[in-house]
Amino acid sequence: MEEETETSVSLMNRVYYAARDGMAITLYAMLNNKEPEYSSRLISQKVLQEDGQCCSSFIVAARFGHNKVVKMLLDKFKLDIEQEGRVKFDGYIIEGASALWCAAGVGHLSVVKTLVKAGANVNHPTKTNSTPVRAACFDGRLDIVKYLTNHSANIHIANKHNNTCLMIAAYKGHLDIVSFLLENGADTNEKAQYGETALHFAAECGHCNIVRKLLEYGSKMSKNIKNMSPLISAAERARADVVECLIEHEDLIKEDVIEAYELLGASFANDKDHYCIEKAYTYLHKAMTLRFSDPNNIIYKVPNEPIPAYENWRETESIERLESIRNNQNAIHMESLTIRERILGRHNSELPQPVIYRGAVFADNARFDRCTDLWLHALHLRQMNNMSISKDLLRFSQVFSQMIHVGVELKFLQVLNVLEASVIELEKNQSKLIESDLKEDGDQSISEEVESNITTTLYILTILTKLMTLNEKGYDEIDIKKAHYLVHKLCALKMALKDGQTLLHLAVNADTPVDDFHTNDVCKFPCATTAKLLIQCGADVNAMDNERNTPLHIIVQYEKPISDFMTLHSIILDLVGADAHMDTVNSQGKTPFDAATTGVAEIILRTQTKLSLKCMAAKAVKAYNLLYCGNVPRCLESFIELHGPGLNQG
Repeated sequence: MEEETETSVSLMNRVYYAARDGMAITLYAMLNNKEPEYSSRLISQKVLQEDGQCCSSFIVAARFGHNKVVKMLLDKFKLDIEQEGRVKFDGYIIEGASALWCAAGVGHLSVVKTLVKAGANVNHPTKTNSTPVRAACFDGRLDIVKYLTNHSANIHIANKHNNTCLMIAAYKGHLDIVSFLLENGADTNEKAQYGETALHFAAECGHCNIVRKLLEYGSKMSKNIKNMSPLISAAERARADVVECLIEHEDLIKEDVIEAYELLGASFANDKDHYCIEKAYTYLHKAMTLRFSDPNNIIYKVPNEPIPAYENWRETESIERLESIRNNQNAIHMESLTIRERILGRHNSELPQPVIYRGAVFADNARFDRCTDLWLHALHLRQMNNMSISKDLLRFSQVFSQMIHVGVELKFLQVLNVLEASVIELEKNQSKLIESDLKEDGDQSISEEVESNITTTLYILTILTKLMTLNEKGYDEIDIKKAHYLVHKLCALKMALKDGQTLLHLAVNADTPVDDFHTNDVCKFPCATTAKLLIQCGADVNAMDNERNTPLHIIVQYEKPISDFMTLHSIILDLVGADAHMDTVNSQGKTPFDAATTGVAEIILRTQTKLSLKCMAAKAVKAYNLLYCGNVPRCLESFIELHGPGLNQG
């Protein structure tokens, strides 16, 4: 029976790869002599690929444009033309894609025609409600868009984010498709989930010709939920030609034009891809000139309160003052960051990235003080707006490690601020994980983010302990109390990696991965001081990973017992001193003593061994697999469970 199953799987794989590679004759030869029902099952069976794709031979043939294979399968065998699979396009995983969607998305017109003639549903949506015609709009295939539309494809169907065919074509810059959709009645003012219209997408991407076409068909200057009009969206992305186009075509009040020019100039001053200090000054000056263009109606600025991260910079409020900083690049940079925050507002998700960029430039020039101020500001902005700070936390671990390594002063309070943000982020992660677990199709990216945040938080903790050791004058008792409070909160979350490792496991594990961009200069594991801090703040010394290993099981396998004896000795003593059970059994039936890989670890354990009647009794219960749930006090059940890998009666 097992051999038959293996043969069937082997044949299914050969059928799949023959279809993928366009081998129509070979494929027919493999299927023709089989029972019709069996052949259909082979053709429709999904095959999982290493990159996450999971689809049938029929779908993969359409995906790779093998029209002869598709025709042969449709003509000679009975199959479901609407079957769905999981495919990968431009790095995105698409769930629920039909053969027609795949062919349209990649641009195989001949396959599209074959499928439509065979009766395929031209409006068959994916799980996100993306239709074949939308896929063709994304890929820029006007011929396929026209063919599908001529065969009853509905160009008005939006995806789950209410993003229409017109919006995606405008975003991708396909003028010919935009024109065709407009000629066929596409609504230029339809709004996506967050209030964007096709004009927003074209403007922010800098597609000036599409902006003109949309305006010609009556696109309005509406605002999205970030309170950004297409004009402001274009200015924020440094799309100067689009800004000028919109100002020229639209009847705008002077205040809107001034704001657009100010934001455009500010964006040129702090945009990684479009940085140009000359253009920045030009547009800032243009805006200021407009403010004073009518002596009878001068439009004065209403600046925000100064922001410490921007050197407490106060915006220039006259032409003379602006002209005085023309040759001062730092002044223009700070002026521009201040302007962006005033115009966009602190709750705009577009605000932090240029702040991060400016901080990175300071870091490259070894101005770590300015870098950390800006990055902390960006961190708080992102967290305030419920944006992921996973990359921010890693960025801080890297720059903090670099500062310690090169001997630059690192303020204890700055590390505390990042640790506090880490704890808040992990609390949010925990809530998201619970929500994700309640859904059938839980978001995999959440668990990946949690993994990243746990390890990065460990780096931050290790950096904190290094600071405690290196600079005792850099903090006071209040700082230490706050640090302990935050680590207590962290331990109370009981967060763990997919393999069950807690922060304490990771702190004592020589195999803990360490980021190799500066972080590994400072963070090395096992780390006795990090482990000690976690233990002092309530980390569970008897927590088990998925293999039932406690932190004690992990540290006794450390392979440097001589060269790093103090680390090994200190961690074992701290764990045992915090009541780590020395007779806890892992899934291999080994206690920490059994798991020890060196004689040194065994000797240290022996010196700490304490005979406990309670532990001996628990081991006996597990060894003889005695029933204990309900027969002993509930508080003893988890204790007994520590002492053997047998049946978990809880």
